[in-house]
Amino acid sequence: MRVAVVAGADPGHVFPAIALCLRFLEAGDEPTLCTVDPWVDAAADLGIGVLRLNGLAPGRDLDLGRALHDRAAMLAPSLAPLLTGLEPDLVVCDVIAQGGGMAAELAGVLWAQLSPHPLYEPSRGLPPIGTGLAAGVGVGGKLRDAALRAAAARSIRRGDEQRARARRGIGLASRGPGPLVRLIATLPALEVPRPDWPSNAHIVGPLLWEASRRRLAPPPGDGPLVVIAPSTVASGAAGLAEVALDALRGMGVRAVVSTFGPAPELPDWARAGQGRQDELLREAAVVVCGGGHGLLAKALLAKVPAVLVPGGGDQWEMANRVARHGSGVLVRPSTVDTLRAAVSRVLGDPGFAAAAALAAASAAAVADPVEVCRAALGT
Repeated sequence: MRVAVVAGADPGHVFPAIALCLRFLEAGDEPTLCTVDPWVDAAADLGIGVLRLNGLAPGRDLDLGRALHDRAAMLAPSLAPLLTGLEPDLVVCDVIAQGGGMAAELAGVLWAQLSPHPLYEPSRGLPPIGTGLAAGVGVGGKLRDAALRAAAARSIRRGDEQRARARRGIGLASRGPGPLVRLIATLPALEVPRPDWPSNAHIVGPLLWEASRRRLAPPPGDGPLVVIAPSTVASGAAGLAEVALDALRGMGVRAVVSTFGPAPELPDWARAGQGRQDELLREAAVVVCGGGHGLLAKALLAKVPAVLVPGGGDQWEMANRVARHGSGVLVRPSTVDTLRAAVSRVLGDPGFAAAAALAAASAAAVADPVEVCRAALGT
């Protein structure tokens, strides 16, 4: 099976795309990753076919929906002939790389959607995604959710109109057939029940790839290890590493700051740098993070509970789900005192680690993404 996988540059989206390509490669298929620098060379070094793209960044438009749709319409006509040249049986598009789906339609190729997080589609049985709220119960809760959905409906309609206009601008119908199949790359424990789960959506488990092969060794000693992982996105909480290190001072712990950026000034009981997070988390007692899905999935698979300081985007939603699950504590406002109290609470209560272990166990119920795609194609 030939598969083209389309994703942009954001680590939270391109890393799962690379992981999916590796799954196809291991199964004997022929994946090609269509992405932008700097991940083209990284994928090629792994033996994955690559196609360098431009135009997958959302731009600086304050209306993110319009930026995504307009960029998609700009990308699709140039990507379509490249896809035709690859002769794929299937195109898999990251959920925010919408130009890939449009290009597949222009090329006459079936396409699938990859969501590197839980399903974030609106539901008639849930409050709007992003509120962080659990589904309301009783008459009052259901009325609350209905009112919130009505308030969000205007933005959803505007997004639908923007997408329709972008599609018409490149010769497509206002509404397309949609993806053949949806790959929801999360843990079942991070999903929420909904009455309108799409029949073509399958939870395939987190798709994780480590950008670094380096081992980041923790400081010596026998104190509990706290991993601090600031967000990789611009909307993440600022200054998390510095505040967390101040909060941990005097607690008798060891700390590692896992970061792509410059390291903060460190005490002797802390280390910082870029390295394999999966190996580091196997030694950790707690992780302090923003609530991005990729890091949370790694932590929970390692049975490590979290202290969450969410920023923007979907981090608020994810942080609340983890807190409700019992595998983490949400901190807001984030101060030295509130962070210290949260870390102490998680370290002192084994129930958090037990809940994280239950989340890890939910991975046993996921589907194989390669088999899901093959079944959808009837191969």
